[in-house]
Amino acid sequence: MTETLASDAVKAAKPSAARVVDHPAWRVLKEAVEAIRPAQAKDGSIDFTAEGAPEKAEIRNHLDRVVDSVRRLAPLLPHNAAYHRALAGDLIRWADQGFGVPDFLDSLLAFRPAEHRADGIQHLVVFPMYTQNGNPDRNLEAVVVRVVWPDWLAELERTRYDNPMFLGITFEDFTAGYDTNSAVLFPETVAVRKAPDRFSWGAIFCDREAARFRRVVSAACDITRLGLPEDIRRLAADQQRAQQTFVLWDMIHDRTHSHGDLPFDPFMIKQRQPFWMYGLEELRCDLTAFHEAVRLEADGFPQGRDVQYAILLERLFRFPVTGERVRNYDGLGGQLLFAYLHKHDALRWTDNRLSLDWRRAREVTDRLRREIGQLYRDGIDRPKLVHWFKAYELVAAYLAPHPGSVWAKGPDALDLSLPPRKLVDEVLPDEFPLSLFYEALQRKLRKVIASTRGITAGAPALAA
Repeated sequence: MTETLASDAVKAAKPSAARVVDHPAWRVLKEAVEAIRPAQAKDGSIDFTAEGAPEKAEIRNHLDRVVDSVRRLAPLLPHNAAYHRALAGDLIRWADQGFGVPDFLDSLLAFRPAEHRADGIQHLVVFPMYTQNGNPDRNLEAVVVRVVWPDWLAELERTRYDNPMFLGITFEDFTAGYDTNSAVLFPETVAVRKAPDRFSWGAIFCDREAARFRRVVSAACDITRLGLPEDIRRLAADQQRAQQTFVLWDMIHDRTHSHGDLPFDPFMIKQRQPFWMYGLEELRCDLTAFHEAVRLEADGFPQGRDVQYAILLERLFRFPVTGERVRNYDGLGGQLLFAYLHKHDALRWTDNRLSLDWRRAREVTDRLRREIGQLYRDGIDRPKLVHWFKAYELVAAYLAPHPGSVWAKGPDALDLSLPPRKLVDEVLPDEFPLSLFYEALQRKLRKVIASTRGITAGAPALAA
């Protein structure tokens, strides 16, 4: 009976009127977490014997302030009561056991935000974790988020795009691990003694994605002199509209990883593959979202039109020139889309000006979606290595491989007696280098992209 009442309370949870970050305890918690982080090693532990290490009593004092602050903030967030109790327990146990490798499995299992999705509801999240595309170390982090779940999105998830684990979120405030390029909050990044059998949620910061999109696309259009229709200019100028765009794109993209003709769950299982396989999987999910966005526009959802704009412009401008060139699979997917559109005359670079035939781009983009879909469908009946080579052929038909590539020479150049995972070692870090166009664009956009580190909704669209 108690469990039923608790469940009913969770379902009835309403957004709190009081902002967590306005409470004095949030400032105390944030300062205490920031004081603990520098003492942690890569695995999250603290070695008090190391040179220059703080006293254990000092760190314990900071941790006690974290626990006390969580308890003071908890009444603002009754829907997280079980999580905050477990969190206090995990923090205290970590301290009592000498600040070794942290284990926050109990609190991770208790945190179930997808069970009560409501537009505007807040969450206070504290975990030792790495932040994807941000800090690679499992430091203690604290972040206050707000859920983006408008009625129209909830209805689409219920009727067309079932994705019970997905959450769109925005930043309220955060510690240093999120003052980075990270735009996700994923449970698999948390330090635990063993991974759960399955995760129950995954969250993406649509405000950071939207702000980053607005700034980079605005700058890229200026640089390339790409003329944008008025509707797209309004999208790039409107943070709230862009957030709604990204939360829909993310929801459809996320579910696509487990939908379609798949050679056997190609992305979700942890397996070592050449990075172009991950690039094709991410691009497949985006092109599926693009295809669904076309259908949504036809059904009267203006967000569908915006998703099409965002996917094309993000993929063409930001993805190829963001991050290092080492196994950059998102960059690869962006390069491939550009080259495919260019080869099929939907995109032109003439007289140092970029032009895009939006109607033809829609048709050609869907053609690429079908081509990748056929690769996947055929892959069901192929051995792994054959599937990898066929995928390589698809990419290499539009992107020139590195001149020193062994894979580009074909199967005869590789020792096929080795297991597939060993052949991955023969893949060059930058197997498909940037084209002349993207080399130039990367130089011109470098400062703008760097300026998006830690960006949030309040940032201006253009870099100063």
